[in-house]
Amino acid sequence: MTERRAILGGSTFEERIGYARAVVDGDRVHVSGTTGFDYATMTISDDVVEQAEQCLRTIGAALAEAGCGFADVVRVRYLLPERADFEPCWPVLRRYFGDVRPAATMMVCGLADPRMRIEIEVEARRPGA
Repeated sequence: MTERRAILGGSTFEERIGYARAVVDGDRVHVSGTTGFDYATMTISDDVVEQAEQCLRTIGAALAEAGCGFADVVRVRYLLPERADFEPCWPVLRRYFGDVRPAATMMVCGLADPRMRIEIEVEARRPGA
């Protein structure tokens, strides 16, 4: 039987909406779209680059709890309300994914809160699972 386990990240949105920060499904880890909120303080920076950094800190914590890390990411999706906000984030994204080279997609779309300037979703494979 395949292991299925939810990983909660402490966001109030998880309870309100009914989702998990990540789901481990056998050797796969699906990390929900993650925004720049610091869930410990429920604050969010106005700066898109700082938001990208916070997204990746939150994602990194979920991956670690699932037993993997950024090196195990096979797919990443970037969602931004403003196309022009993507390029300023490239150095941050390259720092996390430059050596990993996951499949990637960037989409321009509305997000749930106007303060949100980027949302990042990843899928990873757990080594040895």
